Amino acid sequence: MISYARQTSEDEQTAAAQPTPEEHIAPAPRVSVQAFCETVETAAAVQAAGEDRRLDKAHLKIQMGGMAAAIEAYRSAPTPNVIILETDPRSDILAGLDQLATVCDAGTRVIVIGRVNDVTLYRELVRRGVSDYVIAPVVPIKIVGSICGLFSAPEARAVGRIIAVVGAKGGVGASTIAHNVAWAIARDLALDSVVADLDLAFGTAGLDYNQDPPQGIADAVFSPDRVDTAFIDRLLSKCTDHLSLLAAPATLERVYDFGTEAFDSIFDTLRTTMPCIVLDVPHQWSGWTKRALVSADDILIVAAPDLANLRNAKNMYDLLKAARPNDRPPHYCLNQVGVPKRPEINANEFAKAIESPPVVSIPFDPQIFGAAANNGQMIAEISANHRAAEMFLQIAQRMTGRGETKKPRGSFIAPFLEKLRAK
Repeated sequence: MISYARQTSEDEQTAAAQPTPEEHIAPAPRVSVQAFCETVETAAAVQAAGEDRRLDKAHLKIQMGGMAAAIEAYRSAPTPNVIILETDPRSDILAGLDQLATVCDAGTRVIVIGRVNDVTLYRELVRRGVSDYVIAPVVPIKIVGSICGLFSAPEARAVGRIIAVVGAKGGVGASTIAHNVAWAIARDLALDSVVADLDLAFGTAGLDYNQDPPQGIADAVFSPDRVDTAFIDRLLSKCTDHLSLLAAPATLERVYDFGTEAFDSIFDTLRTTMPCIVLDVPHQWSGWTKRALVSADDILIVAAPDLANLRNAKNMYDLLKAARPNDRPPHYCLNQVGVPKRPEINANEFAKAIESPPVVSIPFDPQIFGAAANNGQMIAEISANHRAAEMFLQIAQRMTGRGETKKPRGSFIAPFLEKLRAK
């Protein structure tokens, strides 16, 4: 057991039941976790935690019997990477831990769930090498955070937020929004970001950013054994100081059929080096697209204001919300609003059906969006004060939980200098 410990109070548990935009729990690696519970309530909470996306790679086993069952189990079996112990306040916790230490393998980490909120007890647990002490009753997200926290440095928790953008229907402009939002995250929020274009056959990120890199995401997905930080760095194309692109080949020379976990190693590697990863997810439903959406930290569904989009957006919203019970619900926005002579379903009807309002409703403006697409530019590059550019920044702030970075104020002679340079 190792000597890294922290105590969690009941107030913290209550606050943690609903994740905040700033809260970020890094996923756990492939580890084995065994829990020994005293109560069915704790067992149910641990079971729910095991179904969380961040513990997707962990192997969790739950048994009843608490400390006594754990000691008996490990007399003849090796211990896992993590042991979760619910203790009975009527028993001698410290004596039980001392006994467990005699059958516990070196390197095993122990999380204790107890009902005694006492500083003296906490110090003794720390001295015995308990990794974490959580006050019961526990909520699933607290167990998730406790397990994942054992394998991530506290200062690295803000790194690797994945934002997935997907269309409720083909042709609704989800890729355009994904690329412009990523641009706003990088430029206006000054956050190092990467756009991963997952539509390998028809992706448009390279065109939108006016990039034609010789390598991209296909090189990584077809060579999973080579994927590491150095390899991914070589595949990235630099768009701006803070924005990089993992481009799709956009060719039809191959058939892009992937297994469910095909992109896992790519996403895991990007998480370790990039504070923000924006996934441009194609409009299709397969094992790997569903996995990419469920495993993302935040999701944006893009819909046009018609009935098919409303149906699809609601289906996706409900499924993803249910699959990620310990995360914020998905966000959605309306795009191409106000097409002349086209009957539309308004934002209020969408909000009533989905039971959540859209983040923004982006107006139909074929002239500026068409010019941006044909020139390989972002909306903010063509018109910094355009209403759509402001909405992309609003989405970026909502998805990252960050406010706009204030730009340094220039001197009063700056405008005159700019005029002289222009001459």
